Amino acid sequence: MDSLAAALAGDRYALARLLSAVENGGQEAAAIVEALCPRAGRAHLVGVTGAPGTGKSTLIGQLARHLRASGQSVAIVAVDPSSPFTGGALLGDRVRMRDLTGDPEVFVRSMATRGASGGVARTTADAALVLDAVGFDVVLIETVGAGQSEVEVARMTHATIVVEAPGSGDDVQALKAGLLEIADILVVNKMDLPGGAHKVRALELATTRPADDERPEVSGWHVPIIPTVALTGEGLPELRDALVRHRISMQQSGSWDRGRRERIRSDLVETLQRVLMSRLQKMMQEDELESWVTRIAAREASVLAAAEQIVDRWEASGYDRSPSDATTGLQ
Repeated sequence: MDSLAAALAGDRYALARLLSAVENGGQEAAAIVEALCPRAGRAHLVGVTGAPGTGKSTLIGQLARHLRASGQSVAIVAVDPSSPFTGGALLGDRVRMRDLTGDPEVFVRSMATRGASGGVARTTADAALVLDAVGFDVVLIETVGAGQSEVEVARMTHATIVVEAPGSGDDVQALKAGLLEIADILVVNKMDLPGGAHKVRALELATTRPADDERPEVSGWHVPIIPTVALTGEGLPELRDALVRHRISMQQSGSWDRGRRERIRSDLVETLQRVLMSRLQKMMQEDELESWVTRIAAREASVLAAAEQIVDRWEASGYDRSPSDATTGLQ
């Protein structure tokens, strides 16, 4: 696999080809991830999420510069909405971060959601693994900015930065969205706009919890609220330092290793579901599926009963029937 060796040697064009293959999925993607898996596990994975218009892309660009100033290499995965026509990334954050592209230790990749929910693409975790394996110190993952669905990024990262801004909704909107529950660091960006101080105070009240209500995976960590003006870089040194403190806190408390095991468990369960569903779809013939649709539409069976019978027959077959083996008709 020539691209693999070249990417490991620092060839950014080869790395881009690897990421394209991973994003497309299939056997080639599986082979790439399998080959690189032993090399991964060193990078600091950081998710950045929040509502549209809070300035996440500008903030990430400035954070990347401050991380580089401290000697760390940085990869950015900017997850964008998909084009309804091509399936590709619609916004293309590489355009907004193109002033970073002159630095060989910074790599920016736009990735389309391709219909996935949760603000990230299905292959985002695999892309992060590739970037980790080729040697980047920090991988920043920016979610699509879809509001209340953006909690999936917390499952695949070590730290989650939730970005708020004055005028980005009512004071409890982030709480309703569940974003405050996943925040390891809260940022109030655009503090140069009216209402910044009020937003900070509102978040301070919203994040005040009883001592026994703290999340066990970040025990001992108090979520900081950091005011920033990303356009000028104000507050970015404090944000960079907060990431360092959070990493040290997690490592000292054992949360780093526990979080890694939880990510592995979650990835395994999700992958099992995807693989089993793929095999089940290959097993079924279209006319068998249509037969069930007809019966359910006629109120002769429920969706749950149909699904259970399909799976029961699959179990009875030893989980290894090809489409040509599947018998049409209803049990």
